[in-house]
Amino acid sequence: MSTGTEEVELVGQEVVGNLGRAALFAAMVGAFAYVSFPNPFSPAPVTLQVLGVFLAGIFLGPVWGGTSIALYLAAGAVGAPIFQGGSAGIGALLGSTAGYLWSYPVAAIAVGAIVHGGLTLGDPREVGLVRLVGAMLVGTAIVYAMGIAGFVVILGMGVVEAFFAGAAAFIPAEAFKIAAAVGIVRNDDLMAE
Repeated sequence: MSTGTEEVELVGQEVVGNLGRAALFAAMVGAFAYVSFPNPFSPAPVTLQVLGVFLAGIFLGPVWGGTSIALYLAAGAVGAPIFQGGSAGIGALLGSTAGYLWSYPVAAIAVGAIVHGGLTLGDPREVGLVRLVGAMLVGTAIVYAMGIAGFVVILGMGVVEAFFAGAAAFIPAEAFKIAAAVGIVRNDDLMAE
């Protein structure tokens, strides 16, 4: 009588690797949420979360970039203290900054789709600067639009007031985040395998 064992691959190595990278980027966005500064012109603080959203879309593409940010939201919703200032729970996804949080996976998908020209993942170093910056500007517009909508619905602000508090107040910070993302993508030492 002979006993043998066979290996059965339930999930492919590529999926495992992509899921690991998605979890890593979700954790990075959570860490970036702790870098928070009050914004005197807005009820929402300035954080580095959007930089993490940009990088997830750029490096993971639309599918896994969006998945990464969805993992981030799910982890925060179930209690991981990874939202702005270490907050957690469903309340954060329904509070004054909910529009911004819900915009993050959408923005990551859009940035990834524009940078990679669709669903196929390529090398972000080969993308032209105009396309790279344009992708992040589209991502920023999505974040601002949904953040403004959140202020209107949740805080009862008028559209003009919400625009100034939810978008105009953040333009200098977003310009810094876009420049930082370009610097990270263009730094060959960081991209070397």
